[in-house]
Amino acid sequence: MVELYTSQGCNSCPPADALLGELTRQAGIVALGFHVDYWNYLGWHDPFSNKKFTYRQKEYAMSFRQTGVYTPQMVIQGRRGEVGSDRRTVMRAIADARKTKPIATVLLEKLGGTRLRAVVTGAAEAKGADIWFALFDRRHSTKVPRGENEGKTLTNFNVVREWRKVGAFEGEKLELSLSTQNDKGEKRGGAAVLVQQGKGGPILGAALVHVD
Repeated sequence: MVELYTSQGCNSCPPADALLGELTRQAGIVALGFHVDYWNYLGWHDPFSNKKFTYRQKEYAMSFRQTGVYTPQMVIQGRRGEVGSDRRTVMRAIADARKTKPIATVLLEKLGGTRLRAVVTGAAEAKGADIWFALFDRRHSTKVPRGENEGKTLTNFNVVREWRKVGAFEGEKLELSLSTQNDKGEKRGGAAVLVQQGKGGPILGAALVHVD
């Protein structure tokens, strides 16, 4: 599981955005882009930014005992935070994460139309873990007229648009009925389900599905 904390108002983020795009095409990796809102004051309001994502990154900062938050940051498996544009370090962290057997297993499948089914199973250590649901757009290209990236066309991948907690794992097999459509009737191009141990804790299992 790779989470990129990024912003269209940050001029050091495009290389990390490009790296995330590469990771979205690699098998066995759930890669999502979370756009934070704390760079919006610099002249460009990131249209995909959300204070929920800033809050989530702050939870990781507390867990990792960082002095604050920054972009671009990639969080790998909820256990390590690295500079998102540092390819070598990020790929090493992903390789290390692959060596650890998942504590929870997530099966996410399309049922037709906008319907999805998620089945979560796990070991005893996963009991009490939170289950999160993300809807994302697979790709966006944005012309930025102001701010640090003025004049550039930025490309972002697996941009999270909807994010909510959908349950908790209580030790028994759990089946969830989900939808790729939000309350406003908007459809997204992909969905992911994450099992996470506490606030800013490790990711125990994750799955992703494309629906467009």
